[in-house]
Order: sequence, then structure tokens, then C-alpha cells
Amino acid sequence: MSVRLKKIKSLVGLDFNNKSTAELQALFAKTLKNGIHGLCFSPYEEGQKPGDTLSEEQIRRRMKIIQPYTKWIRSFSCTDGNELIPKIAHEFGIKTMVGAWLGSDAEINKNEIAGLIKLAKEGYVELAAVGNEVMYRKDLTEDELLNFIYQVKNAIPGIPVGYVDAYYEFEHKPRITEACDVIFANCYPYWEGCSLEYSLLYMKDMYNRALRAGKGKKVIISETGWTNKGQTFYGAVPSFENAIKYFLNAQQWSEEDDIEMFYFSSFDEPWKVGAEGDVGAFWGLWDKDENLKF
Repeated sequence: MSVRLKKIKSLVGLDFNNKSTAELQALFAKTLKNGIHGLCFSPYEEGQKPGDTLSEEQIRRRMKIIQPYTKWIRSFSCTDGNELIPKIAHEFGIKTMVGAWLGSDAEINKNEIAGLIKLAKEGYVELAAVGNEVMYRKDLTEDELLNFIYQVKNAIPGIPVGYVDAYYEFEHKPRITEACDVIFANCYPYWEGCSLEYSLLYMKDMYNRALRAGKGKKVIISETGWTNKGQTFYGAVPSFENAIKYFLNAQQWSEEDDIEMFYFSSFDEPWKVGAEGDVGAFWGLWDKDENLKF
């Protein structure tokens, strides 16, 4: 094989030609067993949704399931029981990226920020994320978000603080990029209608755009993944095999190039059917009943 062809293959990912479903499943099992950098933690059981109170038992049960496979977990909130996630993760020897969920409710925002600061001061936070896709949803103004970021940075010096959003927001919002110690970039080729064949190449471009916007700051992929069920989104086709292939390509790149990546997600989330259509509930590596899918 020529050097040029090898380079092209490394850009687009593993060679899946002539791989049976069983062979793909065997590769998935081997990759997961070897361990991955990070997982987005999905705590909600069927019938639950954000705003419901999580029990310690359900968090502990799910943490025990994923513990053998990941070094890090990412949580999304610091209230309603979510504040237990980083504490229990530390018990299991898992490092934490802890998020304060910000939206249009001022009281909730206040409690989330207070919760994040408290957890960090207690030693349960390795990385602090102030808000998730707030600019994308337009829930806050840029100045309001910046005030929260600087409030957290001032309260917990020594702990890297960042903001989570789609990779391109860091190009469009330079003041927010400047405020971040680390850039948390969500990179979803699926949601931009990219076919599986070119999805790794597309994700690498997303990452590099965030890297350029950060001007030397560390970029962590805070979310990426591929759904296994639902409607085709332009060129992006959900399927059992495509979900495995995307996972394998993402993890190979993460390992080879030392890319810090939080894979979305650990468990399927039935509540997301309404929010994201029929594809929203099927991003997990485990299903809603906590069975490994692939």
C-alpha cells in the first residue's frame, strides 16, 4: 500500500469492507474492554426526565456497570440528585467533568452554579463545565454566560473551567473562547447530515476548527456519537452497524492521536424522544434496561 493511500485510510478511519456484523461486534467488545477515555453519564431511567430527582441507588448501579470501561465521566447538572454523580464516580476511581446546567430560569441557574462550586471545593471536580449549548439554544446572553464563567473561575482557582457548545460557537464567540481555560467542543457529524463513510474526517475538521479558535488552548471533545435507530438525517443513516463503526473510528482516533473524548452516551434515554425526534433515545452503548447493545 502506498504512503498516500495509507494516509487517506488513516483520515477516513478503519477498513470495514467485508466485515460481518459479528466481526464488528467482536471489534466493539475488544475496544470497549481495552477502555476508553470518557463517557457522558446518562442517569435517567425510563419514565424519568430532567427535573426529576435521581436516587443514589440508580446512580451507583449504573456507575458500577460502566466503571470497568472508562477513565472519566461527564455529568450535566449539579441539582436534583445529579450532585451525587461526581461523588460516586470518585468512589469508583473515575475522574469527573462536572457540568452546571444553565437555562432561562434564574433560580435554577443560581443553584446550579452554587452546586458546581461546592462540589469543586469538596474535591469532586477535575474539570468544570459552566453551561451546555446555552449559546446554541439562546437561553442566555453572551454577557450573562460570561458572568457565570468568571464567577466559577474566581471561586475555584486551580481547576480548569470551560463551556460546552458546538465546535463552531467558539469561532463565533471569541470572548467566551477567551474566558475558557479549556474548550469543550461538541462534535456530531450525524447532526450535520454527514455520511458514516466520511464522518471521522468530518469530526477531525470540527476538532481542528475548535483548536484554531482556541489559539493554543486544550480542546476536549465533550460529546460525539451515533444513534442506532431513527430517521435518516440527510446523509447520516442510523443503524446497528453504523453506530458500531462510528464508535470504533472515534476510539481509534482518540487512542492514536491522544484526543480526550467523552462519548455520548452511556445509556439510552427514552425521555429524549420528544426533544430530538425518534433518534434521540438511542445514543447509548447500553440500552434503557442497562444491557450492552453492541
